[in-house]
Amino acid sequence: MSQPVLLQEKLAALKALLRAHAPLLIAYSGGVDSSYLLAIAHQVLGDRILGVIADSPSLPRRALADALDLARTIGAPVEVVQTGEMENPEYISNPLNRCYFCKADLFANMDKLAHSRGFGALAYGENADDPPQTRPGSQAAREFAVLAPLRQVGLTKADIRELSRELALPTADAPSQPCLSSRIPFGTPVTAEALAMVEAGEAHLRGLGFRVLRVRHHVEEGGKFRARVQVAPSEMGAIAALQPRIEEGLLAAGYDRVEIDPAGYQG
Repeated sequence: MSQPVLLQEKLAALKALLRAHAPLLIAYSGGVDSSYLLAIAHQVLGDRILGVIADSPSLPRRALADALDLARTIGAPVEVVQTGEMENPEYISNPLNRCYFCKADLFANMDKLAHSRGFGALAYGENADDPPQTRPGSQAAREFAVLAPLRQVGLTKADIRELSRELALPTADAPSQPCLSSRIPFGTPVTAEALAMVEAGEAHLRGLGFRVLRVRHHVEEGGKFRARVQVAPSEMGAIAALQPRIEEGLLAAGYDRVEIDPAGYQG
């Protein structure tokens, strides 16, 4: 498939930017953006890159396994680092800028790794649709001088999906999948128990065939747990027949009450 001239120019600029900062350490999650960044960086720089996966209770085990499998398919070297945001009271309290503490922990780990192994720069997968002034993770990136190559050359999410298709990446049409902590309302503490319940609940829903989904974790009066289930509007038609099984699985995951969001998942 031929690319529009503007997209070709963005891709050429991206490749030049990557070459200028090699060897490169790349924050990699297995999502749409970071997977493309890892793949194109490996194509351009070969083994002069290293992907770094942040592992913590907020990362589903399935997501970790899928990310490692994809890296092997790409042929890119990756390492898993254990991050310690769950030991940080500021993260656990779940403020509006929760993501800052998570990214700062990851970038601190990457910065140490870069210095010990002689990498020239750090990079992560923020794209041109992500407004850096409103993203807590962007603040952490600025503090650690982490490059955002996709954003810097103007690649949007749609651009990245198109380029990912050309590389036959399975993430090209994948839905966004932020960390499990994002299912917990701001101000409600992030706990390992809550994250495990969300992970088990969402795994159950995927097992029933749902693709785009969220299990929102709420703590009610008396310490009872309520799951609010959201699936894509296009998948809502399957809810009625499966609702008893949905509820059964979520109760088994530890929830005391289950509700279905009639509006579905809105992104």
